[in-house]
Amino acid sequence: MSIILPNEAATIELGGKLAQQLTKGTVIFLNGELGAGKTTLVRGVLQALGHQGKVKSPTYTLVEPYTLKEPYTLSSDHSLKMLYHFDLYRMHEPEELEYMGARDYFTPDAICFIEWPEKGKGWLPNADLILELSYHEEARSFLVKANSLLGEEIAAKLQLSLKQ
Repeated sequence: MSIILPNEAATIELGGKLAQQLTKGTVIFLNGELGAGKTTLVRGVLQALGHQGKVKSPTYTLVEPYTLKEPYTLSSDHSLKMLYHFDLYRMHEPEELEYMGARDYFTPDAICFIEWPEKGKGWLPNADLILELSYHEEARSFLVKANSLLGEEIAAKLQLSLKQ
């Protein structure tokens, strides 16, 4: 599935629609050049899940944890309390994930978004969804690839929600 996002507001709106399809335990890889809208998409997801604060790129901290104050009920009737947003752009070696205790973040109760996942190759779990954002003239192009059965379910539900 591929769509064109004409502006930042459309990217945030897409994040909101994606949030409605997610379930806890989902791992999502975000691919795209610098400035393509990866963090903007995560901001849309978090806002739809009830997060009220700022959403910043974790470029220097590697991971930004978000505790949702009121457990949010996802479409599959699972409650979610944690969302982790990783940005591995500045990571030099995949082993750095082990030193920071990254395995502790990938729990069945959390959702993890990972920017620049290729930098953690061999240390990251498999993604359920691979989302690609790229420049398309003045807009952005958004592509979804399912990488698991869960990913296929989420992608199918997202596609349906975009048609409504």
